[in-house]
Amino acid sequence: MDLSSKTVRTIEQGGVVPVVRLPDLAGAVDLAKALLDGGVTAVELTMTSPGAQEALGLLRKRVPAFATGDAALGMGSVLNRKMAEAAIRGGAQFVVAPTLDIPTVRYCVEQNVPVMPGAFTPTEIQTAWKAGAAVVKVFPATKLGPSYFKDVLAPLPHLKLMPTGGVGLENAGEFVRAGAVAVGVGSALVRKDWVAERNWEALTEQARRFVAAVGEARSGS
Repeated sequence: MDLSSKTVRTIEQGGVVPVVRLPDLAGAVDLAKALLDGGVTAVELTMTSPGAQEALGLLRKRVPAFATGDAALGMGSVLNRKMAEAAIRGGAQFVVAPTLDIPTVRYCVEQNVPVMPGAFTPTEIQTAWKAGAAVVKVFPATKLGPSYFKDVLAPLPHLKLMPTGGVGLENAGEFVRAGAVAVGVGSALVRKDWVAERNWEALTEQARRFVAAVGEARSGS
Protein backbone atom coordinates (compact mmCIF):
# COMPACT_ATOMS: atom_id res chain seq x y z
CA MET A 1 0.00 0.00 0.00
CA ASP A 2 1.44 3.37 -1.02
CA LEU A 3 1.57 6.45 1.21
CA SER A 4 -1.47 8.08 -0.38
CA SER A 5 -3.62 5.01 0.22
CA LYS A 6 -2.40 4.75 3.81
CA THR A 7 -3.34 8.37 4.43
CA VAL A 8 -6.83 7.81 3.05
CA ARG A 9 -7.23 4.73 5.24
CA THR A 10 -6.18 6.79 8.27
CA ILE A 11 -8.77 9.46 7.44
CA GLU A 12 -11.48 6.85 6.96
CA GLN A 13 -10.64 5.19 10.26
CA GLY A 14 -12.19 7.94 12.39
CA GLY A 15 -14.52 8.98 9.60
CA VAL A 16 -14.68 12.60 10.76
CA VAL A 17 -12.65 15.43 9.22
CA PRO A 18 -12.87 18.61 11.34
CA VAL A 19 -12.64 21.71 9.14
CA VAL A 20 -10.69 24.35 11.04
CA ARG A 21 -11.62 27.77 9.64
CA LEU A 22 -10.78 30.38 12.26
CA PRO A 23 -9.62 34.02 12.38
CA ASP A 24 -6.76 33.04 14.70
CA LEU A 25 -4.78 29.79 14.84
CA ALA A 26 -2.67 30.73 17.84
CA GLY A 27 -4.01 27.70 19.74
CA ALA A 28 -3.71 25.31 16.82
CA VAL A 29 -1.60 22.73 18.67
CA ASP A 30 -3.97 22.45 21.63
CA LEU A 31 -6.93 22.50 19.26
CA ALA A 32 -5.56 19.62 17.18
CA LYS A 33 -4.69 17.59 20.26
CA ALA A 34 -8.20 18.09 21.65
CA LEU A 35 -9.74 16.85 18.40
CA LEU A 36 -7.46 13.82 18.24
CA ASP A 37 -8.23 13.03 21.88
CA GLY A 38 -11.85 12.79 20.78
CA GLY A 39 -11.04 10.02 18.32
CA VAL A 40 -10.81 11.86 15.00
CA THR A 41 -7.97 10.74 12.77
CA ALA A 42 -7.71 13.77 10.49
CA VAL A 43 -7.62 17.54 10.84
CA GLU A 44 -8.12 19.99 7.98
CA LEU A 45 -6.79 23.52 8.28
CA THR A 46 -7.94 25.99 5.63
CA MET A 47 -6.10 28.45 3.46
CA THR A 48 -8.71 31.05 4.40
CA SER A 49 -7.50 31.04 8.03
CA PRO A 50 -4.73 33.59 8.69
CA GLY A 51 -1.46 31.87 9.53
CA ALA A 52 -2.60 28.50 8.19
CA GLN A 53 0.74 27.75 6.52
CA GLU A 54 2.68 28.47 9.69
CA ALA A 55 0.23 26.44 11.78
CA LEU A 56 0.61 23.52 9.38
CA GLY A 57 4.35 23.32 9.97
CA LEU A 58 3.94 23.75 13.72
CA LEU A 59 1.42 20.93 13.96
CA ARG A 60 3.65 18.58 11.99
CA LYS A 61 6.41 19.25 14.53
CA ARG A 62 4.42 19.37 17.76
CA VAL A 63 1.70 16.72 17.33
CA PRO A 64 3.30 13.25 17.22
CA ALA A 65 0.26 11.51 15.69
CA PHE A 66 0.80 13.35 12.41
CA ALA A 67 4.38 12.07 12.20
CA THR A 68 3.58 8.47 13.15
CA GLY A 69 0.72 8.13 10.71
CA ASP A 70 -1.92 7.68 13.41
CA ALA A 71 -3.59 10.85 12.14
CA ALA A 72 -3.44 12.93 8.97
CA LEU A 73 -3.08 16.70 8.64
CA GLY A 74 -4.52 18.40 5.60
CA MET A 75 -5.01 21.80 4.03
CA GLY A 76 -8.38 22.90 2.69
CA SER A 77 -9.74 25.77 0.58
CA VAL A 78 -7.05 24.98 -1.99
CA LEU A 79 -8.16 26.57 -5.26
CA ASN A 80 -5.30 25.96 -7.68
CA ARG A 81 -2.02 24.20 -8.29
CA LYS A 82 0.06 27.01 -6.79
CA MET A 83 -1.84 26.77 -3.52
CA ALA A 84 -1.52 22.99 -3.57
CA GLU A 85 2.24 23.30 -4.05
CA ALA A 86 2.48 25.63 -1.04
CA ALA A 87 0.34 23.33 1.10
CA ILE A 88 2.31 20.20 0.28
CA ARG A 89 5.61 22.01 0.67
CA GLY A 90 4.41 23.15 4.09
CA GLY A 91 3.65 19.61 5.20
CA ALA A 92 0.06 18.91 4.20
CA GLN A 93 -0.61 15.17 4.11
CA PHE A 94 -3.82 15.61 2.13
CA VAL A 95 -5.39 18.44 0.15
CA VAL A 96 -9.04 19.51 0.09
CA ALA A 97 -10.71 21.92 -2.33
CA PRO A 98 -14.20 23.43 -2.50
CA THR A 99 -14.23 23.14 -6.29
CA LEU A 100 -12.87 20.91 -9.03
CA ASP A 101 -9.66 22.13 -10.65
CA ILE A 102 -8.13 19.35 -12.76
CA PRO A 103 -4.52 20.70 -12.76
CA THR A 104 -4.63 20.78 -8.96
CA VAL A 105 -5.89 17.20 -8.79
CA ARG A 106 -3.24 15.98 -11.22
CA TYR A 107 -0.45 17.76 -9.34
CA CYS A 108 -1.46 16.16 -6.04
CA VAL A 109 -1.60 12.75 -7.71
CA GLU A 110 1.90 13.31 -9.08
CA GLN A 111 3.08 14.13 -5.56
CA ASN A 112 1.36 11.02 -4.16
CA VAL A 113 -0.73 13.22 -1.85
CA PRO A 114 -4.44 12.35 -1.62
CA VAL A 115 -6.68 15.11 -2.90
CA MET A 116 -10.36 15.69 -2.17
CA PRO A 117 -11.77 18.12 -4.72
CA GLY A 118 -15.23 19.59 -4.30
CA ALA A 119 -18.02 18.60 -6.65
CA PHE A 120 -21.80 18.90 -6.73
CA THR A 121 -23.29 17.06 -9.70
CA PRO A 122 -22.80 13.40 -10.69
CA THR A 123 -20.83 14.51 -13.74
CA GLU A 124 -18.49 16.68 -11.65
CA ILE A 125 -18.07 13.89 -9.10
CA GLN A 126 -17.18 11.28 -11.72
CA THR A 127 -14.87 13.73 -13.51
CA ALA A 128 -13.02 14.38 -10.26
CA TRP A 129 -12.71 10.66 -9.60
CA LYS A 130 -11.37 9.91 -13.09
CA ALA A 131 -8.81 12.71 -12.68
CA GLY A 132 -7.41 10.95 -9.61
CA ALA A 133 -9.35 12.18 -6.58
CA ALA A 134 -8.80 9.96 -3.55
CA VAL A 135 -12.16 11.04 -2.14
CA VAL A 136 -14.65 13.46 -3.67
CA LYS A 137 -15.90 16.19 -1.35
CA VAL A 138 -19.59 16.72 -2.09
CA PHE A 139 -20.16 20.39 -1.34
CA PRO A 140 -22.34 22.00 -0.18
CA ALA A 141 -23.94 18.81 1.12
CA THR A 142 -26.59 20.71 3.06
CA LYS A 143 -28.32 21.48 -0.24
CA LEU A 144 -28.44 17.79 -1.20
CA GLY A 145 -28.94 15.63 1.88
CA PRO A 146 -28.06 11.98 2.59
CA SER A 147 -30.48 10.56 0.01
CA TYR A 148 -28.41 12.21 -2.74
CA PHE A 149 -25.43 10.04 -1.79
CA LYS A 150 -27.47 6.87 -2.03
CA ASP A 151 -28.81 7.94 -5.42
CA VAL A 152 -25.35 8.76 -6.81
CA LEU A 153 -23.68 5.62 -5.47
CA ALA A 154 -26.32 3.30 -6.93
CA PRO A 155 -24.95 3.63 -10.49
CA LEU A 156 -21.45 4.73 -9.36
CA PRO A 157 -20.56 2.39 -6.46
CA HIS A 158 -16.81 2.78 -7.00
CA LEU A 159 -16.82 6.36 -5.69
CA LYS A 160 -15.59 7.51 -2.29
CA LEU A 161 -17.67 10.49 -1.16
CA MET A 162 -17.40 12.88 1.78
CA PRO A 163 -20.15 15.42 2.52
CA THR A 164 -19.10 18.85 3.75
CA GLY A 165 -21.30 21.83 4.52
CA GLY A 166 -24.28 21.43 6.80
CA VAL A 167 -23.07 18.25 8.49
CA GLY A 168 -24.07 18.04 12.16
CA LEU A 169 -24.68 15.42 14.81
CA GLU A 170 -28.26 15.07 13.64
CA ASN A 171 -27.30 13.89 10.14
CA ALA A 172 -23.67 12.65 10.22
CA GLY A 173 -24.79 9.06 10.71
CA GLU A 174 -27.38 9.38 7.95
CA PHE A 175 -24.70 10.42 5.45
CA VAL A 176 -22.57 7.42 6.41
CA ARG A 177 -25.52 5.03 6.14
CA ALA A 178 -26.13 6.49 2.69
CA GLY A 179 -22.58 5.55 1.65
CA ALA A 180 -20.23 8.36 2.67
CA VAL A 181 -16.75 7.14 3.70
CA ALA A 182 -16.27 10.12 6.04
CA VAL A 183 -17.90 13.43 6.91
CA GLY A 184 -16.36 16.90 6.84
CA VAL A 185 -17.56 18.94 9.81
CA GLY A 186 -17.04 22.64 10.39
CA SER A 187 -18.70 24.85 12.98
CA ALA A 188 -20.84 22.05 14.41
CA LEU A 189 -17.59 20.61 15.81
CA VAL A 190 -14.96 23.36 15.77
CA ARG A 191 -17.02 25.96 17.59
CA LYS A 192 -15.42 29.39 17.67
CA ASP A 193 -16.58 30.10 21.22
CA TRP A 194 -14.96 26.92 22.56
CA VAL A 195 -11.72 27.73 20.75
CA ALA A 196 -11.75 31.34 21.99
CA GLU A 197 -12.34 30.13 25.54
CA ARG A 198 -9.78 27.33 25.10
CA ASN A 199 -12.46 24.91 26.21
CA TRP A 200 -10.63 21.87 24.90
CA GLU A 201 -12.67 19.46 27.01
CA ALA A 202 -15.89 20.51 25.26
CA LEU A 203 -14.19 20.18 21.88
CA THR A 204 -12.92 16.69 22.72
CA GLU A 205 -16.35 15.57 23.88
CA GLN A 206 -18.01 16.91 20.74
CA ALA A 207 -15.45 15.08 18.61
CA ARG A 208 -16.27 11.88 20.51
CA ARG A 209 -19.95 12.36 19.71
CA PHE A 210 -19.27 12.70 15.99
CA VAL A 211 -16.92 9.71 15.88
CA ALA A 212 -19.48 7.66 17.80
CA ALA A 213 -22.24 8.68 15.38
CA VAL A 214 -20.14 7.55 12.43
CA GLY A 215 -19.19 4.30 14.16
CA GLU A 216 -22.79 3.49 15.01
CA ALA A 217 -23.88 4.15 11.42
CA ARG A 218 -21.15 1.86 10.10
CA SER A 219 -22.18 -0.92 12.46
CA GLY A 220 -25.78 -0.60 11.38
CA SER A 221 -27.07 0.52 14.75
